[in-house]
Amino acid sequence: MALSRRLFVTSAAVVAATGLPALPASAAQSPAESRYRIPVSPDDTPDELVHKASRVRPTARQIAWQQFGQTAFLHFGVNTFTGLEWGTGDEDPNVFQPTGLNTDQWARALLDGGFKLAILTVKHHDGFVLYPSRYTNHTVASSSWQGGHGDVLRSFADSMRRYGLKVGVYISPADENQYLHGVYANGSARSTRTVPTLVDGDDRSPQRFYTLDATDYGAHMLNTLYEVLTEYGPVDEVWFDGAQGRIPPGKVEDYDWDSWYSLVRSLAPDAAIAVTGPDLRWVGNEAGTARENEWSVIPVKENQYGRTDWALSYDTPDEGSRTALVTAQPNTDYLQWWPAECDVSIHDGWFYHPDQLPKSVDELIDIYFGSVGRNSVLLLNVPPDTDGLLADRDVARLREFRQRVERELPADLTRGARVTDSSGVRTVDLGAAREVDRIRLAEDIRQGQQVENFVVEAVVDGAWAQVATAGTIGASRILLLDAPVRARRWRVRVTAARAAVHLAEFGLYRSRV
Repeated sequence: MALSRRLFVTSAAVVAATGLPALPASAAQSPAESRYRIPVSPDDTPDELVHKASRVRPTARQIAWQQFGQTAFLHFGVNTFTGLEWGTGDEDPNVFQPTGLNTDQWARALLDGGFKLAILTVKHHDGFVLYPSRYTNHTVASSSWQGGHGDVLRSFADSMRRYGLKVGVYISPADENQYLHGVYANGSARSTRTVPTLVDGDDRSPQRFYTLDATDYGAHMLNTLYEVLTEYGPVDEVWFDGAQGRIPPGKVEDYDWDSWYSLVRSLAPDAAIAVTGPDLRWVGNEAGTARENEWSVIPVKENQYGRTDWALSYDTPDEGSRTALVTAQPNTDYLQWWPAECDVSIHDGWFYHPDQLPKSVDELIDIYFGSVGRNSVLLLNVPPDTDGLLADRDVARLREFRQRVERELPADLTRGARVTDSSGVRTVDLGAAREVDRIRLAEDIRQGQQVENFVVEAVVDGAWAQVATAGTIGASRILLLDAPVRARRWRVRVTAARAAVHLAEFGLYRSRV
């Protein structure tokens, strides 16, 4: 994303356009003072809430993650071989037999599909671990596959980096196997634990040990995290599911989020922690679609040992508007930069099932515009099959999907065009009349998310005419026109904003579909 041109909206311009109160110019916060979360007081007025929201800034890791745009999920494990979506924890590890495993094939297919990062389910709810862990026997090492020396995580991480993709790991807090072994949800109290916990025959000589509060199971998770984050190279996303185990009522494991977050921050400081984490949030559905107006600055509260949680419900249609900020205030601890990740599977299920066909290209492009086009990052699951390969039809669909995106958004017509900025307006002169049916906008999110409403106009028959209107922009907003509009001069005009707006992109496209 080019972070070059800037569009400034003065307070007077916003008031004149909308009648809404705007912040005085003197209230703007300097970049050195910017923060990704700002405390909320019960005494804050509506204007003060908006002012605080306008001052929230993303962290460097959040900015880097947002620029991925399109990331991949790889659900793989014992469920691939049992046909289940949620395992039982008592599977025979020997069922895991991906005799044709080729993670280079995964990487080539994902790269060809336009992905920048891939996340592997290192441990799903069943507790089966895709590397030889010291802390459980429910692992690849207990399978006869590769003579008990297999390591899917090692192969995955090496392949992704070989092809230039970033590495992410999914580690489910739920663990059916550890429940069966009396560790998960055993009612143990939190106490100070030392991580890593060395075991008999341990050949490690850690330069640093960590003392963190945890339950018995929380300590198990800490040791798992330590192995994954110290032995497999740099990790750019750590994905925590929010699921609890399928256990009897009253047998709930209170997860040690504060300790888990602390260890991840220390061992993988550049990794974004999702989606039960402080960096990224679940969009609230598994359809891959964001809200029409998706805010990255939303009200949050802290639950259960520091877990970042919604002040409103996870599926609230409006998470961050002025109205939402006021509605959530009684439950809000902070206004936080907490952008949305949209997860969806290319199949009906998350794990591979031979009878399931991939979504059509039309379905995938709708998902793309409903996620990447709405200030979110798309997380598309493509599950490996029982051979340890991405199915041919899925590989072909990924390529078709990437080609479709390229046809929907070919060369930006504004490249080389004359651009002028004035108060609240950016105007582009293409030099000649051109047909446009796709418009892409982005704010420079280093300066926050400020746009609340905007219109796009073009000179048609000698006068400015409205072509499209929408609410938020954020890191990426894509508008689809019902029919091409032919014009030489185009402009975006911000009609409501929380503070000065900094545009990073105002792109015009003519699709080739």
